[in-house]
Amino acid sequence: MEHLIQLFEPHVNDGICLAFSGGVDSSLVLAAACQAVSRINPARPVLAVTFETRLHPQGDTEEARALAQSLGARHLTIPVDEFSDTRILSNPKNRCYLCKSLLFRSLLQAGRDAGYTWFCEGSNLDDTKVYRPGLQAVREAGVHSPLIEGGLTKNDVRRLAAEAGLKTASKPSTPCMATRLPYDTPFDYELLSRIHQGEDWLRNLGFYNVRLRFHAPILRIEIDKADFNRFMDQHEAITRAMKDLGFLYITLDLEGFRSGSMDI
Repeated sequence: MEHLIQLFEPHVNDGICLAFSGGVDSSLVLAAACQAVSRINPARPVLAVTFETRLHPQGDTEEARALAQSLGARHLTIPVDEFSDTRILSNPKNRCYLCKSLLFRSLLQAGRDAGYTWFCEGSNLDDTKVYRPGLQAVREAGVHSPLIEGGLTKNDVRRLAAEAGLKTASKPSTPCMATRLPYDTPFDYELLSRIHQGEDWLRNLGFYNVRLRFHAPILRIEIDKADFNRFMDQHEAITRAMKDLGFLYITLDLEGFRSGSMDI
């Protein structure tokens, strides 16, 4: 953690502006940045920017604001409509690059308007080992990734977040809802909303990692393999709930939950 804090210290007086989702990665970045600020110049608080978009799970904004403020940061919410870029609507293979380009243009504008000139985000080292075209947009925008620069994996992040007492340490990842559809499947916001409702329903049953991937007309459910027996004990209720949301064929993926399965 000390190494991570020191990465921020030279940039405190420039004004540190962070793309802050409220997840474990960006929470650890924010905590470290705020500690650097407290040492160097407490009058120059970190600006934590949370995007409200159509492709990201809703409902976490207030939690993000509360966490940012508890750590001593300023918090700003920016509404961004990804569908304003018509290229994104068709869900191409470089969709993540297009989205991140749009989001980080908004981040840079908001930060500069507030007098901040050093920008960062929460990608970790594991993100460099899988298909993450959005990282290209991060680099092109001149935005830093302190967790990557510090060589921190997701496991490192969760460990350090727990040691720092961050309540997000055990929070499951909630990536962009676009990852629930195959590439080149045009976006249907009503469909994405139903998928989001289904995931929330399963999480409320106590399942930790949950993804509903939709390959029309099949709904492929990914959960941790350790939860398979409990899932089957409740499969009738789960099937009924998914069908009530309008899905026709309900399947359990025998490979279990894995991030980025649509990229295979």
